[in-house]
Amino acid sequence: MKTINKSKNSPEPVIGFSESLLILGVILCILGYPIIFKHQEPQAPLFISFVLLAVYGRIRGFKWDTIMNGMRHGLRAGVDPLVIFLSIGVLIATWIFSGTIPTIMYFGFEIISVKFFLPTVFIVCTLVGVACGSSFTTVSTMGIAFIGIGATLKINPGLTAGVIVSGAFCGSNISPLSGTTNLAASVGEISIYKHIKSLLTTDIPAWAICLILYTFLGLNSKNVSLGAVHQMMAGLQNGFWISGWALLPVLLLIVLAIFQVPAIPSLGLGSLFAVVLGWIHAPKTSLTTITNTIMTGYVSHTGDKTIDTLLSKGGISSMLTSLALIIFALALGGLLIKFNIINLTGIVKTPGRLAFSTALTCIGVNLLVGEHYLAIILPGQSFLPSFDKLGLKRVDLTRILNDAGAAVNAIVPWSVSGVFIASTLQINPLNFIPWAFFPFFVTILTIIAGMLVKVPIKSPAANLATE
Repeated sequence: MKTINKSKNSPEPVIGFSESLLILGVILCILGYPIIFKHQEPQAPLFISFVLLAVYGRIRGFKWDTIMNGMRHGLRAGVDPLVIFLSIGVLIATWIFSGTIPTIMYFGFEIISVKFFLPTVFIVCTLVGVACGSSFTTVSTMGIAFIGIGATLKINPGLTAGVIVSGAFCGSNISPLSGTTNLAASVGEISIYKHIKSLLTTDIPAWAICLILYTFLGLNSKNVSLGAVHQMMAGLQNGFWISGWALLPVLLLIVLAIFQVPAIPSLGLGSLFAVVLGWIHAPKTSLTTITNTIMTGYVSHTGDKTIDTLLSKGGISSMLTSLALIIFALALGGLLIKFNIINLTGIVKTPGRLAFSTALTCIGVNLLVGEHYLAIILPGQSFLPSFDKLGLKRVDLTRILNDAGAAVNAIVPWSVSGVFIASTLQINPLNFIPWAFFPFFVTILTIIAGMLVKVPIKSPAANLATE
């Protein structure tokens, strides 16, 4: 090991391939053991890894200025997602206050059919996932209700859970409110709307394949009462404003997306409009209540435990844990790239191999660490220079990050998502994973889409100008 070189003008060290593998192995152990085996939150292990890597870099001979610049470079990509995450928290709270999300849920329940139970569960979970931008929220609320209904229908609980997971993660994947979707777009430094448009080329075909399969699998469902669904619909009507007017914030967001208004002002305007709409419906609501809702989230008091769990969400404070995770992950990724530990530029030289390598890395991070944010950030920062060098569109990168990074997390038993789903739905991961078709199909399709991409004739610089 080289000693610290005190000369300011001396060249900085070069970390070789073997040393890089050793460093990555140590970091993965620091991250993986507490997250996978001790079921701890990833923030503390990420912080420890970042500090140890910074100290190691200094011992190895890197200047403190270089180390700090690496951290700043990594954090620079996180400025937009940090603000977006806070805005999403506000939007969720205000959309519940205005009745927007409850109305979407209510209309979704209306399409529930006994004979076509599985496909309608898939459709409803997709719609709710799009509406709230959170697969976890969809699973922990709609999922619990549907698991109970499925048991009444005597449908395999693993199959029902797989349908719920597929719908929830598909909806979250293509939602402009989704944290992982916004994070992937920000890592690629592109518009959220361009990113979602690219996602639709793989997610819609994967969704259609799943719908066909679930329809076929659900044809033998027996006719039973949907009393639980009707009870929840009644609870929504009693506790919230259920009206077509409550969907106006959704329409506003769609209009803003058509005009390609950036995500942050779109989310802000959507939240403000929802507050005004909710206040018009309930003019006695005090300013203090509204500001508390924005800060700490909406608190539902319908008396129905399932509904109150589902719709007591949002607020700025609800996103702070995610912000800490993103900050430490970006800082760690910045150092890894600055030390040339995971800079993979030049290793893969064709679009097909680049797409496959990126997807494989996303899957690998999910398997080794089990954290979906890291499965987006680390491969994104690693392969972004390679996409630029080949002159490829950055949407080709961000699509893979979402499909193979965020979605795959659901089918890793020891991952954050896998553990959450298993504990929430009270089911062994191995029972629902074979039926969670969407993550499998969308990963295959995104790799195929990446392999079909042709290297453009124009220069990489010209390509970046078009993003």
